[in-house]
Amino acid sequence: MIKILEPYKNKMFRYAFSIIGNRFEAEDIVQESLIKIWKKKDKFAEIDNKEAWAITIVRNLAIDKLRARKKKKTSDIDDYFHISDKAPSPAAKLEQKEAVKKVAEIMATLQDAQREIITLRDIEGYTYQEIADIMELKVDQVKVYLFRARKVLREKLSPLRKMI
Repeated sequence: MIKILEPYKNKMFRYAFSIIGNRFEAEDIVQESLIKIWKKKDKFAEIDNKEAWAITIVRNLAIDKLRARKKKKTSDIDDYFHISDKAPSPAAKLEQKEAVKKVAEIMATLQDAQREIITLRDIEGYTYQEIADIMELKVDQVKVYLFRARKVLREKLSPLRKMI
C-alpha cells in the first residue's frame, strides 16, 4: 500500500506546505496522513481515486493544524494577569546610568593607588593581604588608602543619596 502512495507523497507534501506554510509541520501532516491511510487499509481497495482521497486527508489534517494554531494565538487576557514586567522603567534605567556615571566620575578623582585598592577590595573581593602582595605595599598602608578612598566616596556620594 505504501508503494501505491509513493508517487503521491511529494504532492501531499507540497499541498500541505501550501496550506500550512511551514516545512516541518507539512512533513508532520504527511506522516499523519500516511498513518491515517494505513489505519484504513481495509477500505483502501474500494477507493477509486486514491490520490484524491490521500490529498483530502492531507487537506483536512492541515486545516485542523491551522485551526489549532489559531486557537493557541488567541487567549483571554485574564489568563495572564499574574505576569508582570520586573524590568526597570526607562526612567529608572536612566537614573541608574547617571548614578553609575557619577560614581565613575568620583572614582576618577581618587588617587591612583586609592582607586586601585578600592577596586581590588570592594569590586574584585581581594583580601588586604592579597592587595598588599599585588601592589607591593604593607597591609597597614592598604587599609589606610582604602579608608581614605571610602571617606572621599562617602562625602561625594552623599548629595546623590539625598536625590534618590
